[in-house]
Amino acid sequence: LIQTKYTQPTGPVSEDGLGSGVVIDLTGRILTSLHVVNNASEIEVTYPDGSRSPAEIASYQPEKDIAVLTPLAPPPQIFPAILGNPDSMRVGDEAFVVGNPFGLYASMSAGVISGFNRSFQPPGGGQTIDGLIQIDAAVNPGNSGGPLLNRFGHVVGIVTGIVNPTEENFFIGIGFAVPIDVAVAGAGGPAY
Repeated sequence: LIQTKYTQPTGPVSEDGLGSGVVIDLTGRILTSLHVVNNASEIEVTYPDGSRSPAEIASYQPEKDIAVLTPLAPPPQIFPAILGNPDSMRVGDEAFVVGNPFGLYASMSAGVISGFNRSFQPPGGGQTIDGLIQIDAAVNPGNSGGPLLNRFGHVVGIVTGIVNPTEENFFIGIGFAVPIDVAVAGAGGPAY
């Protein structure tokens, strides 16, 4: 769980946000979507064991909506995710999204891979993101930055957004994820 706080420089107005992420190494670094943490005045991460840590953005790539967070007080035991190979996935393969939709901690939804090499423009006129995996597993606010898993539990993507032609902010069947190899390389990690 990633919680953010945004404070307006002109006054006491603040706004909270939330999202998801994936622990990628033994230091506790977390891969997430940049839009989850961008411009946050405070970032706090909650690990699966319930421990919490303030975090800072270590690196990011706006073109892929990817950021890596460094925890300032990671827990003593860390279990990084197993990264899978998105190139081994096919249309129709089972896909699972884990995250915190609407703040419901550690929720999972199931679906299938619907397509590859899709483009998505985030709401609000953000930069178009290309090369995405399309999924029909439910994705809602709070899932952004969380893992897209294959049937073996390996991370094959990082959830980045949904399409809803009604301009509402809830899932109607089309979600997108950045392939994990692209996400890791884009965030300054080694390509594999």
